[in-house]
Amino acid sequence: MISQIFILSSKGDHLIYKDFRGDVGSDVQNIFYEKVTALTGDQPPIIMSHKGIYFIHIRQGGLYWVATTTTPDSSPFAVIEFLNRFAALLKDYCGSLSEKTVQLNFALIYELLDEVVDYGYIQTTSSDVLKNFIQTEAISSRPFSLFDLSNVGLFGAETQQSKVAPSSAATRPIQCSREQGGKSEIFVDVIERLSVVIGSNGVLMKADVEGEVRVKCYMPSCSEIRIGMNEEFSIGKAQLRGYGAAVHVDECSFHQSVRLDEFDSNRILRLCPSQGEQTVMQYQLSDNLPSVPPFRLFPTIERDNGGRLLMYLKLRCDLPPKSAAIFVCATIPVPKGSLSLSQELSSPDQSAELKLQSRSIQWQIPRFPGGTQLSALFKLEVPGLSSASMLEVGPFVLSFELPKVTITGLQIRFLRISPVQPSPSQRWVRYTTLSDSYAIRL
Repeated sequence: MISQIFILSSKGDHLIYKDFRGDVGSDVQNIFYEKVTALTGDQPPIIMSHKGIYFIHIRQGGLYWVATTTTPDSSPFAVIEFLNRFAALLKDYCGSLSEKTVQLNFALIYELLDEVVDYGYIQTTSSDVLKNFIQTEAISSRPFSLFDLSNVGLFGAETQQSKVAPSSAATRPIQCSREQGGKSEIFVDVIERLSVVIGSNGVLMKADVEGEVRVKCYMPSCSEIRIGMNEEFSIGKAQLRGYGAAVHVDECSFHQSVRLDEFDSNRILRLCPSQGEQTVMQYQLSDNLPSVPPFRLFPTIERDNGGRLLMYLKLRCDLPPKSAAIFVCATIPVPKGSLSLSQELSSPDQSAELKLQSRSIQWQIPRFPGGTQLSALFKLEVPGLSSASMLEVGPFVLSFELPKVTITGLQIRFLRISPVQPSPSQRWVRYTTLSDSYAIRL
């Protein structure tokens, strides 16, 4: 049972507040923010309590999404799941999640809260059900501009770039499909998150891949889609069928709306997606990566005659030459008392900075093509540098994004819509691998 729901900005500004039962005071927003900011660490506990009031919150879009309850036996997992689904629902309606989006669409958010929660009891978060009751139209935080002609060629001719879906194409409100005359579009995203631990000798110690197939639908009418996957897609100890390159995962689960009558024989998922975003399949692979990890590090750490700490790092990208990693950021913890940093980088687009507060060096690489190698020489001024303090260096932690790449090799063979729509339908398939935790011991 939920007593209140409110949304706060990262600075504690009150954006949305809804009281369902009247059993908690109106100052809970300030109490919650004071408790969150008083805690040390980057991630405060999801569940907190104060004088019989239980705060359950998540962070999405840089905002705090908070529910309160006074019932000790309320399931926190059910409330967390509701908050995640409600945030996903607002993303479907508004196109994106941000402070500005919430401020522009406060009337829509209050109307949604009236429908999804009744006197503290959760009713539904289905966009198919709610579209029959919600009358308020979403306001986009980035209105269309006639001056945005980046994809238009001479005399309005179509350019090659216009044939590629922009990164913001799937972040518009689901109501836009009605405003645009029933334009049919569907996006299928294959997203994988990679966790890796590599020893100081370069040996892979642990590797995990968590993936999902996510569908975002802008179909004006209910149509069935058929998603064809690799024919040689095996789960667990299933036998390979010899149709092509093997794609193996340890575990796999499906959304309840997915029909699996053609999955065992032809590896085809069938479903009638609702407007908005939903995850139709999740899978996991542990330890047995089908290819080498995307990055390899060759470090040299020593102390020079002047007492400075020298770190010479060579980082190699083992992706195929036609692929590239983007937004690469390496974080290297350094000894306590580090004062200053001088650097020599192998290319001008790189940058590095000593973060005194977190006691680490951050090495930024905007784009890292496959099959190439970059290097950096860092010279640290550390008063009283000793052999013991040199052990405080590391591990080398990477964060990155790999567009058009899946670690498992999972591919979408085809994406079909039936029955055939009277108006042309556009179908987009995108692949992305993100780093969840990529640590290399030094």
